[in-house]
Amino acid sequence: MKVLIVLTSHDELGDTGVKTGFWLEELAAPYYRFKEAGWEITLASPKGGQPPLDPKSNEPGFQTDDTRRFEADPEATRALADTVRLAAVAAGGFDAVFYPGGHGPLWDLAEDAVSARLIETTLRSGKPVALVCHAPGVLRHAVNEDGTPLVSGKNVTGFTNSEEEAVQLTDVVPFLVEDELTKLGGVYSKTGDWQPHVLQDGLLITGQNPASSAPAADALIELADKGGV
Repeated sequence: MKVLIVLTSHDELGDTGVKTGFWLEELAAPYYRFKEAGWEITLASPKGGQPPLDPKSNEPGFQTDDTRRFEADPEATRALADTVRLAAVAAGGFDAVFYPGGHGPLWDLAEDAVSARLIETTLRSGKPVALVCHAPGVLRHAVNEDGTPLVSGKNVTGFTNSEEEAVQLTDVVPFLVEDELTKLGGVYSKTGDWQPHVLQDGLLITGQNPASSAPAADALIELADKGGV
């Protein structure tokens, strides 16, 4: 199996002067789930090369066994330093697609037509897509073949309004993931702040927060191994 992991290239938290990017746990935990499943992993980002890491995600309180393993893993860090440009990726070359979160995707991937087409093409070809935490916001411009929002009528989750409020970024982010998924007609649900919550609706898998990244990867592996639905 071949999986494409799509990371953000955006490193500015609005006009706050604070750096952002992808959330390390949401890359590291799925990365090792896919490795242990024997999958071949390709990392991509809009600009290619080294994607920005949200520095907060590497603070001691947010480090995990998986993040420490990733940072000590020469193969993993080499792959991260040399991500493929997203526009150069052929969707047909992969069996599944996974989007880690972090705040960065709300600025670039959520508005990226290449990313939207990748998601649409992957799902229409019968292959699964999983997105966690802020990454479900990347679905905002993805549509079904009839032009309706891709998430309309689908069971979805993503970073909650209360979790955004807890990190004091409600007024900084370009949109709130929970509000956006609901506005688009998604059947949004959530659990307690920071608790794992993963939903699967057909070929689409969404996870609420960092704690949901490993179980979302597990769900993606199970679905892809079955050959989709």
